[in-house]
Amino acid sequence: MRIGELSRRTGVNAHQLRYYEAQGLLEADRGTNGYREYDENAVLRVKQIRHLLGAGLSSEDIAYLLPCAVGEAPELLGCPDLLAAMRSRLRRLDDQMAALARSRNALADYIDAAESMSDRTYPPFDGADPERVPA
Repeated sequence: MRIGELSRRTGVNAHQLRYYEAQGLLEADRGTNGYREYDENAVLRVKQIRHLLGAGLSSEDIAYLLPCAVGEAPELLGCPDLLAAMRSRLRRLDDQMAALARSRNALADYIDAAESMSDRTYPPFDGADPERVPA
């Protein structure tokens, strides 16, 4: 099947399919006319890629995991080093979430502090012309 049909069958646009191919996630043969030709397994492969992307995995992670993928969801077989790779990705996500939580808490603290000083204005008004720049 050509890329347009694969796109229609998977709901993934052709640009993304070309990207998957460039990342080594999807394979296509070239016809004598130079068009990409995908086999029937490409539909399942694209669905697997979409599920794994939805889990927050990078295309690099997915390239590593795809040989272990079975079914649309997909289920991941116990390929060598598979668990170590997934645990490493989970640790990176946990680290990113912790950093975001720290940023969120700091921002909330700034908001609370600003709200508690709502009776004051900034910059403090001293009666001088605000357009006038001191010499």
